[in-house]
Formats: sequence, structure tokens, C-alpha cells
Amino acid sequence: MSAPAGVPTCYRHPDRETYVRCQRCEKSICPDCMRDAAVGFQCPDCIKEGAKSTRQAQAAYGGRRSSDPRLTSMVLVALNGLVWVAILATGWKSSTLTDRLALLPTGTCRSEGDPGSFYPRLDAEGLCGQIPDGQWFPGVSDGAYWQLVTSMFSHVEIWHIGFNMLVLYFLGPQLEAVLGRARFLALYLVSGLAGSVCVYWFSNEDTSTLGASGAIFGLMGALLVVAFKVRGNVQSIVSWLAINAVVTVVFPGVSWQGHLGGFLGGVLVTVILVYAPKDRRVLLQVAGITLVVVALAAATVARTVALA
Repeated sequence: MSAPAGVPTCYRHPDRETYVRCQRCEKSICPDCMRDAAVGFQCPDCIKEGAKSTRQAQAAYGGRRSSDPRLTSMVLVALNGLVWVAILATGWKSSTLTDRLALLPTGTCRSEGDPGSFYPRLDAEGLCGQIPDGQWFPGVSDGAYWQLVTSMFSHVEIWHIGFNMLVLYFLGPQLEAVLGRARFLALYLVSGLAGSVCVYWFSNEDTSTLGASGAIFGLMGALLVVAFKVRGNVQSIVSWLAINAVVTVVFPGVSWQGHLGGFLGGVLVTVILVYAPKDRRVLLQVAGITLVVVALAAATVARTVALA
């Protein structure tokens, strides 16, 4: 049954009499078609159009804001944990998995019967094969470039992975909330890579290095840059960094190369992210981080040539 002539009806339901209009397009709408708006009601079509034109929430320095800033950090913690469990399951301190995942500047020949010993003078796979229980593990200079990345996710000691993951748990979500997910992940990975390249250049050729510390120090450097940019409390961050620097220098077996390289990498990447001009932000951020990665790759090749 239709409404009486001259009586306004819903634009979607012509048989329904109504005196309510959409606040946006002024079409007549019945109670079933009313949608709450900031002021009054809107029709379904205007609500859909508004949803399309509404700009997605952005992070402070470009990119989409993370709906859950903890997610990326939790995934990274899980990856580190899975690798640690794999090392535990394959022999822990005697696991040959660490020799394949850790960063070895040059290849090494290890005793299969005594994994803790190795033959540093046997620098060729063929010579290692002449040892009855010799087992050859290639280094980065031998083409095992994956170690620059896999070493970032590998730990042996529980205190090592515990400390690194604890810092990641606290700092990661804060930085992802500011930078967005993609930029935070780029920060973490490039910082870790910078730490690995620094280890490759400045550590002893026979030294095996592993751990996420380079990436973690990159996050510390990033926090310092962000705090400086927003004029936050820089003094407390500097004090915290100073304590970690002392620990790095004083305690034996700690890779100052990885910590320093990761910190500098994190500072550089974050400077690119937060100081890029707003009108060309995305282009400059992508170009800047790409240049950093290319520079790290070139440094890796140069070191490989030097060790040849």
C-alpha cells in the first residue's frame, strides 16, 4: 500500500511515510534507513560514500597506523624463540646449527667429535676433508651471506635471548605505534644488518657472532632520535644507552661491533624516516633506506674482496 499523494516517503522504501531527511543529501529516510551521524541521521548511501572518502589513520611519519602495535614485535620474539628451541633440540652448545646460522667472517674447520675445537689454520674445505673428523663450515667470505641475517635470530645462552627479547617486548610496540608496521620492520631488519656488516668488518676472522643485539641497539638509537624530534626526555635514554655501552665494553664475549653497528644503523634509518619532508615523505623514505641497504651490501662485498 503506497503513501498518500504529497506525503514524503523513504527513497528506498516508497511505501513508507517519513518526515526525516538525510543531513548530507536531504533524501527522505525511514527509521530502517537512518544511520547515526555526528549531527542527526544520514542515509546508507551517504554513509558508504563517507567511508570511501575517509582517509585511513596514519602514523606520525607516514604509513598506516598499526591496529595492534604489539604484533610485529611478538612475531619477531616468536621467530627468535623458534630458532633457539631448534638449537636446543640439536645439541644446544654443541649444535652444529649455530655454526651454520651464526656469522662467521671466514669458513672454519671443526672437529666433529669435539664441536668445541676447531682448526683455524685450515682455511679451505679441501684441507678440512683431510682431517679424520673434520667438518667444514663456510663463512660469509665463502658465500654464506645468509649468515648476515640468520645470525640476528640466533642465540645460545638463555640470558642472551632473554635480555634481547625483553627489550624488544618493551621498545618494539612503542616504536611501531609511532612509525607504523612496515617502517618499524624495516628499522629492525636494517639495524640488524648494519650490526652484522660491522661485525664482518671489525671482528676477528675466526670469531663466531650471533644474537639480535644489533637490531635491539638499533631500536635504542631509534628511540633516541624520536625523543629528540618530539623534544622528549632525551636524558633518561642517554643514561640507559651509557649503561649498555659500559656493559658492552666491560663484559667479555660481548660484540661491541654488532652493538655499535646496529645503533648507528638504527639512528640513520630513523633520521631518514622522521625528518623526511612531508610533501615527498614516502619517496624519500624508500630511497633513503634503499641507499642504506645498498651501502651495506657494497661494504659486505668490499670486505669479502679484502679477505680473499
